[in-house]
Amino acid sequence: MHIALSSNLNKKIIKIPSKIVNKFFERLELFKKDKFNPVLNNHKLHGEYKECSSINITGNFRAVFKYINEDYILFLDIGTHAELYK
Repeated sequence: MHIALSSNLNKKIIKIPSKIVNKFFERLELFKKDKFNPVLNNHKLHGEYKECSSINITGNFRAVFKYINEDYILFLDIGTHAELYK
């Protein structure tokens, strides 16, 4: 499985606290081992992100991703629940 980060997500990572960034990469490692680990709360989204899914990074931070194909996942965005789901 190949996982990539979008340029949008890379731009946002620079602006969020390092503690959250570290947690994101911890969760990414967990995601690589088990995409549906209950800690991640991996779920499909609706509306603007209807073709995407989301995982929990912290209680309030989420990461949005899309399955490009069976072996390729692109993480598109990261932010608080309120920022992502306006």
